Amino acid sequence: MNLRRDVPILLAAVAAIIGASLDGDGRWLHWIAKPLATLLIAAIVWRAHAAPPGYRRAILLGMAFSCIGDIALMLPFDAFVPGLIAFLLAHLCYIVAFRAGFRAGRGLLCAAALLAVFAGINLAGLWPLLPSDLRIPVVVYVAVLALMATLALARAWTNNAATPSAPTSARWAATGAVLFVISDSVLAWDRFGGGLPAASLCVLSTYYAAQYCIARSVR
Repeated sequence: MNLRRDVPILLAAVAAIIGASLDGDGRWLHWIAKPLATLLIAAIVWRAHAAPPGYRRAILLGMAFSCIGDIALMLPFDAFVPGLIAFLLAHLCYIVAFRAGFRAGRGLLCAAALLAVFAGINLAGLWPLLPSDLRIPVVVYVAVLALMATLALARAWTNNAATPSAPTSARWAATGAVLFVISDSVLAWDRFGGGLPAASLCVLSTYYAAQYCIARSVR
């Protein structure tokens, strides 16, 4: 653990979570800390100059789109769709990064089946709750998110099967992808399902952990 790098990220993430629970003038803490935490995580990628350039660029661009999505989702007016598009583009960038480094086989099939079942259950539950104009965008987003996580999990499976003591890059990416799925699932149920207890804590903590793990995969 690098304290000089990780402590500011942790402090910004905690401030964003606390700020999300504040009302009125206290919300400024959330507005500042939420994108700041993402930018501090992106700085890990920015400083990884020795990493494979294509992988690094794709992850860095994904972080940039994520920061745009962060800002869109906390605007004082409803910008859910622009935020959804920004995060969809972020996941497309992560797909570009994760698509290399795995072989089609049992790992890919297992990951695809697992994510398909999870996504199907979530969509089936959310479908009656979704506004009609958001159903197609949400389905597209869920499909892209599931593909991103599938590639990350399959990539980790391939690396582990090939060299069990292998580099940890693929494992970091897979962990981040799974955490992203959890974060977005809780966000969706909180937004469309009438609210969940401690939703901000769960959504933001898993979101920042996901981005941190993906950033650490850039080695």
